[in-house]
Amino acid sequence: MPQSLSAVYVHLVFSTKERRPFLRDIDVRLALHDYLGGISKTLECPPLIIGGVEDHVHMLGRFARTITQAEWVKELKRISSLWLKERDQQYADFHWQGGYACFSVSQSNLDRVKDYISNQERHHRKISFQDELRALFRKHGLEWDERYVWD
Repeated sequence: MPQSLSAVYVHLVFSTKERRPFLRDIDVRLALHDYLGGISKTLECPPLIIGGVEDHVHMLGRFARTITQAEWVKELKRISSLWLKERDQQYADFHWQGGYACFSVSQSNLDRVKDYISNQERHHRKISFQDELRALFRKHGLEWDERYVWD
């Protein structure tokens, strides 16, 4: 086949360092989501939806075939962190957590994941970020070590 094609969808989740609620301001949060979307699109990983709450982000995107997950996330965090720090002095201490979680999503589940991400505010009235991530780990059959997940 002379052409390389790919349709791999990924649900990415990452938090602010120590889950500090830097993103309380809804306008800043939405602007950050838009900015993350632009970065991701530039990296040839077009986002389908980006959401989250004051201490973490969820992104569903179509993953590029020319970049690794680690490179993608590194650039998302690096560029968005610089942007947020330049935006206002109150974000001078802003940092993303060191790690991230990436989950594969089948074409048939895209709408379900989009709905999940769009309802983060409501979802987190009932469940903490840690419990949410533990549930995602279990759902996707991942083993994790609590000592290294929550930086």
